[in-house]
Amino acid sequence: MGRHPYTAAVLTLLTRIEETQREAIEQAVAAIFGSLKRGGILHVFGTGHSLTVAQEAFHRAGGLVPVNLIQDAVLSALTPPAVSGKLERLPGVAAILLDRHDLRQGEVLIVVSNSGINAVPLEMALGAKQRGLVVIALTSLAHSRAVPARHPSGKRLFEIADLCLDNCGEEGDAAVGYPRWEGKVGATSVVAGAFLMNRLVCGVVERYLAEGLTPPIYMSANLPGGDEHNRRLEEQYRGRIRLL
Repeated sequence: MGRHPYTAAVLTLLTRIEETQREAIEQAVAAIFGSLKRGGILHVFGTGHSLTVAQEAFHRAGGLVPVNLIQDAVLSALTPPAVSGKLERLPGVAAILLDRHDLRQGEVLIVVSNSGINAVPLEMALGAKQRGLVVIALTSLAHSRAVPARHPSGKRLFEIADLCLDNCGEEGDAAVGYPRWEGKVGATSVVAGAFLMNRLVCGVVERYLAEGLTPPIYMSANLPGGDEHNRRLEEQYRGRIRLL
């Protein structure tokens, strides 16, 4: 039996990301490592399903400790989509969230938004840039270029960010079609986003090791010594990471 169409779509997608995003990944790794080496924090943000991708970078086994997740329940699956979807498009919300976090000049913010057109992720990027941060967009260029911006500026996320990581997903996110049916299933943005997040972590760790430094990485709390290891590292950053 051959591969299921979704399996084939995801494997093709990940290969395309590795082949086409290598330079952007290396640039993002350099920016993140440079900031962390200077004592900075990596900030991550997303709404809706893009929040899932941002959460992949935060407080997990094999992940970086100095990561600050910017999130709010009203922009997540904890709030009914009829409400959270409207709030995601509302100007002014990002400024409220930004004021609750300690973002410093020279640090990096990754803004995850598959479409890259709604007000909150755009204003999150704009607000961070005004504070002197390097903004990395994790988005679908195919989708974003195919639809008009919803923000009053007329811009989309990839046009605002300092650096763009393309998740290489197609317009509409879903990737698997079937004969005699117009729709598609099998979204790829979360799979691709999680891959890119972990690809960045691996690259940052490689930079630490190349300079003879010990990378600040979480152990699994379900391994012996994991809790103690993680607490020691977290104490170095506790004042900067809101959710700790």
